[in-house]
Amino acid sequence: MNYLLSILLYADALGECALMEEKNNVVKKFTTANFLNFCLGFFGLQFAWQMRIILSGPVTEGLGASPFLYGLIWLAGPFTGMVVQPLVGAMSDKTKSPFGRRRPYLLSGAVIASLALLVFPNSASVANWLHGITGLNLPAWTALLIAAIMIWIIDACINIAQGPYRALIPDVVPQEQHSLANSYLSLAIGLGSVVAAATAPFLKWAFDYQMSIPAQFIMAALAFTLGMLWTCITIQEKSSTQVESSGEENSDESAQKVSFWQSLKEFFELSPEVGKICVMQFFTWIGTMCMMIFFTQYAVHTVFGVPDLTTVDGISAKLYENATLNGTNFSSVCFAIFNLVCFLVAIPIGILSAKFGNKKVHIISIISMVFAYLGMAFSHNLYVVAGLMGLAGIGWASICALPFAMLSQYIKPGTEGSVMGIFNIFIAGPQVFVCTVVAWIISKCSFPVGEGLVNYHWEYTFLIGALCLILAALVAKSVKEK
Repeated sequence: MNYLLSILLYADALGECALMEEKNNVVKKFTTANFLNFCLGFFGLQFAWQMRIILSGPVTEGLGASPFLYGLIWLAGPFTGMVVQPLVGAMSDKTKSPFGRRRPYLLSGAVIASLALLVFPNSASVANWLHGITGLNLPAWTALLIAAIMIWIIDACINIAQGPYRALIPDVVPQEQHSLANSYLSLAIGLGSVVAAATAPFLKWAFDYQMSIPAQFIMAALAFTLGMLWTCITIQEKSSTQVESSGEENSDESAQKVSFWQSLKEFFELSPEVGKICVMQFFTWIGTMCMMIFFTQYAVHTVFGVPDLTTVDGISAKLYENATLNGTNFSSVCFAIFNLVCFLVAIPIGILSAKFGNKKVHIISIISMVFAYLGMAFSHNLYVVAGLMGLAGIGWASICALPFAMLSQYIKPGTEGSVMGIFNIFIAGPQVFVCTVVAWIISKCSFPVGEGLVNYHWEYTFLIGALCLILAALVAKSVKEK
């Protein structure tokens, strides 16, 4: 750890020398190389997040989690997002340290999340180890409890890093390049997700080697920590003293101690359009998470026809082991296609939005996602589903960039972290709806598939998601951009 701190101090000293060359705190325009370097840490963050999305279902289901219980475990993401990101965002605006305002949160979030990523797929082994050292007769659900705790830690730490990372854009990128900067983050999201999702299926296809789930999580932990470390070393952010000297932060001590509710009030007073953007984001993320949370189960149980195995004995589950593995690999391939399209269209979307406006491009992108969802709800052909996931990737590229670009027009200097943290409530909040209401609906929609076996209508999640995306597009149409 001392070695990491020394690296950060050295990077900070180099950055201070560079900043002395800039007069009046003018932010220099980013080149393509600057943007690519800037988004490398987000690549690692998304790599870890994608691995958690794809594999958390198979891991927890293997430990006995039903559809509704799995939805409750997924509440880790939205709850930590609603609490952690606003708090950390506000704290990072006020943080004064030798390492800057944002970097302490980026690196600490990555390191702690990586430790949890290593433990999560080994939850059963950890439970057995606890049984061995304590001698206690631990309940059967101990391993599932450990897995749930690790998911909560992973999601909390990803949120600790994500909010300050988004806040770096107005910190270091000129206003006229904010849309493009967010598009480059979309590019990093797409590329990180593609590599995370495609590695195991590629190794199986090319070398007939099935990468284990724990090995994939080791890969995710390394990508997250190393990527974020690179960002912390190479990106020089504004220090607190620079923000204050440029008039971006109120020097009055009482003004700095603003309650969360006051910050929320000020957030909505930025502009009437901010409320519309938040409502748009709310429905958008209900639709998005309907796919993100349940797609792997949809692939395994609906596309490949594997019945629910949470209540069957080990011998019966063994009969479906190969089909479950194929369904999980197919899900990874589909997520790779989904994010590859996001990667390919991210920069074109940024360019088109600069020419035609964020709103128009965003509406068209969301509608493409609606068509993809409706297709997956009614067709379970492997090739059709894979193609429709590619179509949905267009909407994902826009969702990862343009709402943030639309909001950034109204951010007051010095409040970037607070604003992005509060805005995350309208990303995290919808997930609560999906993890509870949608998960409950699916758990009530079972049907028999054989003697003593049942399955669930996982495809219903796409119908709900499509409806919410249509509502998001209608709200987006009412937003008046600057």
